[in-house]
Amino acid sequence: MSIARVRRGSPGKARPRAKKGGPRVNVPRRLVARLPVEQDGANRLARWMFGLFAMGIIGVALVALEVPAKVGAGLGEAMGEAGFRVRSVDVTGVQRMDSRPVFQIALDQKSMAMPLVDVATIRQKLLRYGWVKDARVSRRLPDTLVIDIVEREPAALWQDKTRLTLIDSEGVVLDRVKVSDMPDLPLLVGAGANAHSQELNLLLAAVPTLKPQLESASWVGGRRWDLNFQSGETVVLPEGEADAKKALAKFARLDKSAGLLGRGIKRFDLRIPGKMIVRLPHAPGDSAATDAKQES
Repeated sequence: MSIARVRRGSPGKARPRAKKGGPRVNVPRRLVARLPVEQDGANRLARWMFGLFAMGIIGVALVALEVPAKVGAGLGEAMGEAGFRVRSVDVTGVQRMDSRPVFQIALDQKSMAMPLVDVATIRQKLLRYGWVKDARVSRRLPDTLVIDIVEREPAALWQDKTRLTLIDSEGVVLDRVKVSDMPDLPLLVGAGANAHSQELNLLLAAVPTLKPQLESASWVGGRRWDLNFQSGETVVLPEGEADAKKALAKFARLDKSAGLLGRGIKRFDLRIPGKMIVRLPHAPGDSAATDAKQES
C-alpha cells in the first residue's frame, strides 16, 4: 500500500483568509519591502496624509470666503449689542494743540463695538498729525477709548515766504501761526530752514553767551546761516557745520573780550578763514557802507 504525503508549502496547503477591515491602499510589494513599516502602517499613514490634505483645502476655501473675518465681526457686534460699545473718548496729554482732530480720528470707525475698534490704526493716524510725537490708544471696558498724547514742544518759528509755522527742535512743522499771534521764539527764515534747525541748535549750544541774544536766523542759498541779533547786527557764517562752528566760537570769544555786539556795527562776515569783514553803518550822505577787514 502506498501512502501519499503532503509536504509543507506544497500547493495543497490552504492559505489563511485575509482579515476584513476598512478600505486598503494597495502598495507595491517592492516598495513595502523597502519601508520600515508594515502594510497596515503604510495604509494608516496614507489615510492621515489624505485627511490633512483635505483639511488644508477646506481651510484655504474658508479664508478665501472670509469666513473667519465674518465670524469675528459677528462676535464683535454681538458684544457691542451686549453693552461693549464706544460711548466716550478720554484724551490726556493735550496742552497746546487742538484736541478736536484727536476725537475725529478716534470716532472715525466702521463699527463702534469695542472689540472691532482698530486701536493700531487710530495710533498711526494720530502720528501723522504734526503736534503728536507719540500716542497710546487703549480700551477701558465696557465703553471707553483712552488716548494718551505726547505733544511736541514748540522750539522756533519758521517763515518760508509768507507762510509762518511753528516747528519743534527737530524741525517738524506743528501748526500755522498768524503774525499777530507770534510767540516769543527764535525765527528761522528761508526755504528748508526747518530741516536744518538741529544743526543750528548745535551751533548755538556751543556759544551760550550769544544764544539768548539771537533774534532770527536766515538759511541762505540752502548752504549756510546768517545770524541776526537783537542789537541789530548780522553775523555771516561760512558753509559747512565744522567751519561755521569754529568761526562762531571765535566770534563769541571776541565779543566777550571786546564787546562786538551793541556797538552799532551792521555786519560781521566770517566766511573767509582767519578774517572778519566788518560793515560799518554809513554816515548821513554816504552812498555806500564802509567795510573794514580785521584779522582774527
